[in-house]
Amino acid sequence: EGKIGGRAILLAGKPGTGKTAIAMGLAHQLGENTPFTTMSGSEVFSLEMSKTEALTQAMRKSIGVQILEETEVMEGEVVEIQIDTSFASGDNSKPGKQKGGMEKTGRLTLCTTDMETVYDLGTKMIDALSKEKVTAGDVITIDKASGKITKLGRSFSRSRDYDAMGSQTRFVQCPEGELQKRKEVVHNVSLHEIDVINSRQQGFLALFAGDTGEIKSEVREQIDAKVMEWKEEGRAKIIPGVLFIDEVHMLDMECFSFLNRALESDMAPVLVIATNRGITNIRGTEYKSPHGIPLDLLDRLMIVSTDPYTHDEILKILSVRCEEEDVEMADDALELLARIGTETSLRYAIQMVITASLAAEKRKSAQVEIEDIKRVYKLFVDVKRSTQYLMEYNKEYMYNELDDNDEYGGDKEADKQEDSMETSP
Repeated sequence: EGKIGGRAILLAGKPGTGKTAIAMGLAHQLGENTPFTTMSGSEVFSLEMSKTEALTQAMRKSIGVQILEETEVMEGEVVEIQIDTSFASGDNSKPGKQKGGMEKTGRLTLCTTDMETVYDLGTKMIDALSKEKVTAGDVITIDKASGKITKLGRSFSRSRDYDAMGSQTRFVQCPEGELQKRKEVVHNVSLHEIDVINSRQQGFLALFAGDTGEIKSEVREQIDAKVMEWKEEGRAKIIPGVLFIDEVHMLDMECFSFLNRALESDMAPVLVIATNRGITNIRGTEYKSPHGIPLDLLDRLMIVSTDPYTHDEILKILSVRCEEEDVEMADDALELLARIGTETSLRYAIQMVITASLAAEKRKSAQVEIEDIKRVYKLFVDVKRSTQYLMEYNKEYMYNELDDNDEYGGDKEADKQEDSMETSP
């Protein structure tokens, strides 16, 4: 119906530029009802199934199906709940009753803006009301078929009650019309969950078993046909989700060929892939290609280049991280940490937040100061300083394969970092 399949995005950039963070932010913005599946390229080779089956399952996990079902419910505001407890008689011939046992009976009064009705309650319904902590003034729905009780919120007429006010209290309007009505219930599942339920003898319990194994293509074809039939009848809606594959350069030519073909399907999710590689070999071949991805697949992708964070961005991220970690840090210490993150990496600077907090705690200080940052910087080295150390003492390590004439570009950068630390405030 006018929906184009095969949308794909490539997030390409050097390590530590926020590729995975962009994907996680995308998942958060899509909401709970939009499927979002994340996986690493190396996972395909570690599962006990074929590579194409692993990718197929990942893609079908990323396609949601909203199944619409009409059911009869009673919806109204609770006016009063009366529960009477009495001792059961000595007749224990009836199931559920024992001699000397307790028997609960009650009455529930529900109302809408147009009517009010009293219902008799049995033990099962009383227990369900107690479990949901339903009290007078709550707006509830009761499924007539299953007896399930759902609390929608608190009535606006009780908004001034002192015991109803709380940070999590949700106020709703009192329902209108009849108490008994037909209501549309929406069930959100993925195509993969439908596949598992219909391909295993234990049904939906197979979803909790972990390894679902390979699923026959005939089963998927029948499910696709049935879902399309439900869609035409208006009983179901298909929601294309997002499949995020990190470290996509770990896939080989077989996986890339499968993705190329799968993107042409009508029921393909939006594919978001990420890599930090430049021009390199495609895995399993001797052919070089940008990002280790075949050119025919690259031609389908919208490529987004991620740039390194600026000093101000790193400063903002570190301040947010300090709030999340509940770390009090002085402004000059935070500025120095941002400088270190600019010269090394954001990940290294983030890891220094909690370690600097522990150093400040050891000297019985409630705030992280510059001296704590300097101490942690000397104790825990970054990649460039670690490489410089290896270059200086490589002969003392076992199985060293570096020749004396080999050079590494990290020495000058590490020297600059040491100089900057000496001249820091």
